[in-house]
Amino acid sequence: MRRFSGDRLLVATHNSGKLEEIADLLSDHAIQVIGAAELGLDEPEETGADFVANARIKAHAASSVTGLPALADDSGIEIDALGGAPGVHTADWAETPGGRDFVRAMTRTYNALLDSGAAQPWIARFCCTFVLAWPDGHCETFEGYMNGRITWPMRGNRGHGYDPIFQPDGHAVTFGQMSRLEKNRISHRADAFRKLNAVFRHG
Repeated sequence: MRRFSGDRLLVATHNSGKLEEIADLLSDHAIQVIGAAELGLDEPEETGADFVANARIKAHAASSVTGLPALADDSGIEIDALGGAPGVHTADWAETPGGRDFVRAMTRTYNALLDSGAAQPWIARFCCTFVLAWPDGHCETFEGYMNGRITWPMRGNRGHGYDPIFQPDGHAVTFGQMSRLEKNRISHRADAFRKLNAVFRHG
């Protein structure tokens, strides 16, 4: 495994919620975290068939343009009763002409589950893939998961995305009801980061 030896890391996301979570996770390291929006980077088209492929596209695109090591995350929710959907289309389900509307996406998810006729519990998992890419083309990949279920109605106004309808296993509240600190301890992103963290250790 290649180790990270710099002091500046580009996080290849325009999502402020993800950037905050990743910055929190990296807070124990003496690393300056820079977001893609801060550098005015365009978002590459995500044409991959899975989370790993999309994360690689984003990480390599950002690193090659800036000459900085770039960390990209691709994540989403997979629901068993919907055949794994929305999966890589998690954010697409929120797209509207005026921008992303995750209340709309969560409502679409609930309606799709009703239409499927599937009985509860509606088993689901949040998935996260981190890819850390260097300007020379090398990359390291780390995957994480959080299992749980879809719940309705929406509960909580914290977090982002589908958090208000996802109840993680072993908890009576949704991600949307948890503090950022609590969520960051158990989330799919935290699981992936625990594996990624080895890249930042020295010695």
